[in-house]
Amino acid sequence: MMAKEKQINRRALFADETQDYRIPEEPDSGEMTELRFRTGAGEAQQVFCVVMETDERLEMKKIASDGRFDFFQTTMNVGEDAIHYCFFVQGEGDACFFGRLGASKHAELCGPFVITPGFHTPEWAKGAVMYQIFVDRFCNGDPNNDVKEREYVYIGRPVHKVENWEQNPSTMDVGCFYGGDLKGVREKLDYLQYLGVEVIYFNPLFVSPSNHKYDSQDYEHIDPHYGVIVSDGGEVVAENAVSNEKATCYQRRSADPANLTASDQLFADLVKEMHERGMRVIIDGVFNHCGSFNKWLDREKIYLHQGGYEAGAYLSEKSPYRSFFHFNNENADAWPDNGSYDGWWGHDTLPKLNYEESPKLYEYVMRIARRWVSEPFCVDGWRLDVAADLGHSSEFNHKFWKDFRANVKQANPNAVILAEHYGDPSSWLQGDEWDTIMNYDAFMEPLTWFLTGMEKHSDSSNSALYGDGESFFRSMHYHMSRMQGQSVMTAMNQLSNHDHSRFLTRTNQMVGRIGTMGAEMASVGVNYGVFREAVMVQMTWPGAPTLYYGDETGVCGWTDPDNRRTYPWGHEDFELIEFHRYMIDLHKRLPALRRGSVKELLADRQLIAYGRMRGENKCVIVINNRRDSRVVHVPVWELGISDQEPLTRMMLSHAQGYNAGQIAYHAEDGVLTLELPASSGILLTTGRY
Repeated sequence: MMAKEKQINRRALFADETQDYRIPEEPDSGEMTELRFRTGAGEAQQVFCVVMETDERLEMKKIASDGRFDFFQTTMNVGEDAIHYCFFVQGEGDACFFGRLGASKHAELCGPFVITPGFHTPEWAKGAVMYQIFVDRFCNGDPNNDVKEREYVYIGRPVHKVENWEQNPSTMDVGCFYGGDLKGVREKLDYLQYLGVEVIYFNPLFVSPSNHKYDSQDYEHIDPHYGVIVSDGGEVVAENAVSNEKATCYQRRSADPANLTASDQLFADLVKEMHERGMRVIIDGVFNHCGSFNKWLDREKIYLHQGGYEAGAYLSEKSPYRSFFHFNNENADAWPDNGSYDGWWGHDTLPKLNYEESPKLYEYVMRIARRWVSEPFCVDGWRLDVAADLGHSSEFNHKFWKDFRANVKQANPNAVILAEHYGDPSSWLQGDEWDTIMNYDAFMEPLTWFLTGMEKHSDSSNSALYGDGESFFRSMHYHMSRMQGQSVMTAMNQLSNHDHSRFLTRTNQMVGRIGTMGAEMASVGVNYGVFREAVMVQMTWPGAPTLYYGDETGVCGWTDPDNRRTYPWGHEDFELIEFHRYMIDLHKRLPALRRGSVKELLADRQLIAYGRMRGENKCVIVINNRRDSRVVHVPVWELGISDQEPLTRMMLSHAQGYNAGQIAYHAEDGVLTLELPASSGILLTTGRY
């Protein structure tokens, strides 16, 4: 009778792109790099590192064994070009390849690891705790700069000043202003530091007529309505006004150089104070399109009437900015008031910028890229709006972002370049364009589907994805494999933001928007236990956990514009804030959570468990999304945790609240048995921290 072939234990195999398995993590050209790989003890007869470009096999030597695992190592001299590699394990009668997608019989299916020589993302951004602020809704520190009632006309109607800070946004919110500003942010820096925030990401700050400011009016200056108005006066428009011909108050406030200079200085001072506190700043760049108010176009004739500015391209065929836009009617008689320019997705309020035909525009925006990361502002990075849409071809888009990166990094090598992107980002993350992305595909979406079964706008639901732990990990692993390790560690991991429904609202599992359901329904039936589970994952998954202002105190809201409710100062949920503060502190204190490897441990219906590892520190995270308690058996041996090594519970969240009391556990035969309450999450760690 033939002996049964011995199978390699694929659960024991492990490697990734962190410092435990690649030294250095981000090698430069010409640098000797150590690659390590883990197998089950005594299972591998030979291990090779396979270079995918050449099919070269570098033999790996066993360098250590701890009784459960063997560790193999080889050294590679990194050249000029990117290297894709995986590992090949030959056992007794069994063999397989191993890559970022796990073990496979075929090298091309395992998802290769990547070394891009010289591709560095800023160290400060790896695992950094970020906080997104939609300025108009965060805190009103200076009532004197508030947008006045009927100050100007925006999208066909006079703008509205909301007097009641606690009033929910309306469906026509874009022209409504609550008065939040940079002085308000400054007043709340102590709170943000208490919470544990390390980086503030601001929605756009530049001069713009909307409350969201994604339709830039002037890229060179901070909006005085967020900054300082030292030169004031003029008239507001009539109740039935449809143009800004007589909006002399707005013309002065938004275009008077005195206001612009004072507002820029206020921002520079704010950034300086944040840096002195050890905090960083990321600002929003909208370079695919501008706004019809923009001084280069001046469709609203703001700059024509203010005086001291060159003619906008809408007004004059001879405008120095004519090439900044593509006009479909270039006959001389189309001017003045030439409205034939291209708009983004056809919106004439969002003129598409015409880089391909305007070297002057191209260089102008490169100067803007350098300006804000340089003295006196010294911001620490750019978030890039709809970055994949810029330009009219893929080739040009990549050329633009290569040049943008070169300009930014030359001015401030430690600045991060973070893009808004949906879909596969890999072609932009090759080390010469973006550093990383807003992490929709490899964080927000899979987590939302698993915990709530809801689409991220609350526009639909999917019962098949709800609670499917295997689908969660499959989606996470695949989309993470489209990024290199240094991009994963800096990716912006959000539960909510200004474009999607608040996560707490998604926990009510209702499909709807403010126009169909009403504002009150956004907070009906929400599940705080599920929300705390989400925060548990957010603070323990690889990347930069990013809070959307107010999430930490339980703000609800449907998708845009309802997600832009004001921060409820004076009505905070302090218990929820404290839970966030505890979780943020654990994320920052435990090395495995900030920069460690991630390994799937369990996947079942309404159940996921995973581990994080960095050096001697190992963490175990288990999420029970069922509405009742359950007993789970977690194979912590896969993290290298022995039965003799105590695991300390650092946090238990559940439907009624949370418990930060520390309790010691031990595994038995490599398996940790836990009884978890309904809608709960648990975090355990080895060692003392």
